[in-house]
Formats: sequence, structure tokens, C-alpha cells
Amino acid sequence: MFFRKRVNIKSLNDEELVERYQKDYDPELVGELFERYTHLVYLVCMKYLKDPMEAEDVSMQIFEKLLVDLRKYNVRKFKPWLHTVVKNQCLILLEKQKRERTRNENVQEKERSRMESEQEFYLPSDAQLREEQLVLMENGLKMLNEHQRACLELFYLQQKSYQEVSDATGYTMKEVKSYIQNGKRNLKKHMESISSSGLPLED
Repeated sequence: MFFRKRVNIKSLNDEELVERYQKDYDPELVGELFERYTHLVYLVCMKYLKDPMEAEDVSMQIFEKLLVDLRKYNVRKFKPWLHTVVKNQCLILLEKQKRERTRNENVQEKERSRMESEQEFYLPSDAQLREEQLVLMENGLKMLNEHQRACLELFYLQQKSYQEVSDATGYTMKEVKSYIQNGKRNLKKHMESISSSGLPLED
């Protein structure tokens, strides 16, 4: 009985390893490729991620990715193809992190807006006083110009962020912040003047 002699995979070049893997699906072949370029993979990860732990995590993900991708793609030159794969994987991670940061910043901004709103327009716990304050605020908003009123309603009453107010109104971020700042000042003056004058509230 004859046995086929096992080829020494270390003697094969990159493209030969890829070709054999696409036929046999032997993970040892990919393991050999990965071992040859582990240092390169890590250096590319560090270039984009700037974090050793993240670079190590992505490096290990690349090995798992190679097991799948090498079955699907016709790879003529393995080394430059691998460089592109690692780069794209890093960019995907960075974009995901950017989205998460933006989402967290929006949440924090809304919380700051809520706290600022409570500090600027503190409403007493007494139900009657609270209702009067709400009426004052509603009447005061009507006295503001269209731009200020729209921005304040979105920012304070609907708890929108500056970016969301900008998106909803079409105003620039600079305009939004200006309308909110000036509108807040005008509204506060109106509420204070009505409260100090003792004038009856409108129905």
C-alpha cells in the first residue's frame, strides 16, 4: 500500500499555499500564511488603531477572516491583498468607534440640555406654581421671533441636540446656538418681568 508523501508547506510560496487551500480547505495552510505575516499584520493595525490591545485583537480576527475570504476571492498576490484586508478591517473598526462616540456625545448633550433647562427654568414642585410657570413659558415663547422659538422648542421641550435642531430647521450650528442663546435670554427676561409685575396670567 502506497501513501502520498505530505508536501512540506514551508517550502511553498504564498500563492501556492493559497491555491492549495482553495482546493483542500486545510486551515494549516492559512496558518502558515498567517505565521509568515503576523508581524506585518500587527504593524498595519498599529498604524491605524494606535492601540496595542486593539491591534492584537484585530490581528487575531484577520486569521479568522482569511479562513473565509480565501475561499471566496481569487488572490493573485497574497501580500498586497493581505495588506488591503488588514487596512479595511481597521477602517471598519474606526468607523464603528466613531459612530459610537457620536451616539454617546448626542446622549450626553441631551442630558446637559435637560439639566441646563431645569436650571434656567426651574419649576417649583407645587402644582399650581408649576402650571403658572408653564403658562408663562408658553406665552413667552409666542413673543420670540420664529427662529428663536423654533430652536428653543426643539432644544428644550423636545430635548433635541444642537445637531438635531440644525437638521430639523436647516439652520447652521452657529445659527442654532445663537438663536437658542438669544431666545433663552429673551424668554427669561419675559418670565421674570411678568412674575415681578404681578400681572394676571392669560387663560
